[in-house]
Amino acid sequence: MTALRNNPKSPASDLVAAIDLGSNSFRMIVAQEVQTPSGTQIRPIDTLRETVRLAAGLTEDKLLGYDAYQRGLVAIHRFGERIRGFDPSKVRAVATNTLRVAKNAQNFVRDAEVALGFPIEVIAGVEEARLIYIGAAHEVSATQGNRLVVDIGGGSTEFVIGKGYEPKLMESLYIGCVSHSMQFFPKGIIDSHAFKEAELAARREIQVIAGAYLKSGWNQVIGSSGTARALADLITENHLNGQGDGLTMGRVHAGSGLITRDGLRALKKHLLKYGHVNQVELLGLKDDRRAVWPGGLAIMIAVFDELGIEAMEVTDAALRVGVLYDLLGRSQHHDMRYVTVEQFMQRYAVDRAQATRVGRLAAEFLDQLPRPEGESRANNIALLQWAANLHEIGLSISCNGYHKHSAYIAGNADMPGFSKNDQARLAALLIGHTGKLGKLANNAGFYDWRMLFCLRLAQVLCRGRSDVSLPKVKVLERDSTYFVSLSKEWASKHPLTEFSLQKEAAEWERVGRSYEVGLK
Repeated sequence: MTALRNNPKSPASDLVAAIDLGSNSFRMIVAQEVQTPSGTQIRPIDTLRETVRLAAGLTEDKLLGYDAYQRGLVAIHRFGERIRGFDPSKVRAVATNTLRVAKNAQNFVRDAEVALGFPIEVIAGVEEARLIYIGAAHEVSATQGNRLVVDIGGGSTEFVIGKGYEPKLMESLYIGCVSHSMQFFPKGIIDSHAFKEAELAARREIQVIAGAYLKSGWNQVIGSSGTARALADLITENHLNGQGDGLTMGRVHAGSGLITRDGLRALKKHLLKYGHVNQVELLGLKDDRRAVWPGGLAIMIAVFDELGIEAMEVTDAALRVGVLYDLLGRSQHHDMRYVTVEQFMQRYAVDRAQATRVGRLAAEFLDQLPRPEGESRANNIALLQWAANLHEIGLSISCNGYHKHSAYIAGNADMPGFSKNDQARLAALLIGHTGKLGKLANNAGFYDWRMLFCLRLAQVLCRGRSDVSLPKVKVLERDSTYFVSLSKEWASKHPLTEFSLQKEAAEWERVGRSYEVGLK
């Protein structure tokens, strides 16, 4: 596999792929990059979709059950065959709500990465919303002013208001077609009381964000992904317009790709004629949607009612398309993570000169150390410099224990562009950049010791917060021991720094990691 990926003549060398591990379906899109006078576009050449219903496999204890676990791995294994030989920098796989909440998500992701052959990122709800907007904005007609995008997934629903290609207001609510259907229509049983409860439950969630969204306003409403497309197709194919049984041609014509308030009402009225989802007769109702569309319908009606929507355009473009465009942006140096870090630096009034000193020096140290096979040095340098840029954001809260505040902010804030794993690694570097190491030594999941060594050393040497020239510092890692070598003459003139280095060595020794300081 490695040989294929690194072969520049591989047939996959000009292709990009995005994988969306959703709560209801797993989807993959393979595309070619197309350069146009207006910029880079993507040309889809292949798509795969597997109905996995991961959310339906969650137990009451929030564990992913055996059957769902295996369904997911089997689907991902097939996806892996399709993208074997792809350049790792041209593939991005993201996982959404179910793997955000499942307690054994880490185990599943580990097994899934083996099956896929590429890393998988579990992304936060707001990051999912951002990527959904990017995907929809690239595929729908342009509009003046704001655009509202709503994406009802299997386990969550994302709401985004943006302008052009830029999202501005983003929220993710824990209501989805799978989870809602399981809660209010267990075993596929339908009744009017349950449907009313499903609507009210969704409305209560949406009410929390409705004020801010209505205040912002929009000129265009887009429904993205599977639920919106399924509802639009049911309305269109059955000519539902909310009159009587709705089974006569109305104003929604075939191919229009619209959801209307009248159409939703007609679907609800038709659904409530039946006692079970398996009895429902509607043209275009697919078997893989039959069990989950009542929950999706209830949520969509709540969306229309709470936000005062009369009609919604629909696009198939969603998260996976946004992932592709975001992936291309990273390769063209438009990485959203840099924008997010810049915004955090502004928000928390970071001392930029100090952040630059620490980041530059830490990167120099990392470049002196071994490069293990499989490591992306460029990605780790970027993460190290983001850590340097943000290591003092906790000072805005308190000088005492500021590194703990820095880590908490980075680990829990909405950080567009960052995956959950990105944030966890960043937070670990921030909490470990100074002070005791025991908190990380007891964390079996922490593996960025080499980067932490570089960050801590840079922080010690830059403690004076000045641009005074530092001596040539050499670092080495050999046989699990870190070596730091610098001028004895310089150290004698900087006793505080020499003392701090000796304390640093003692701290590493305390957690069972050898650290030697040499003065020459």
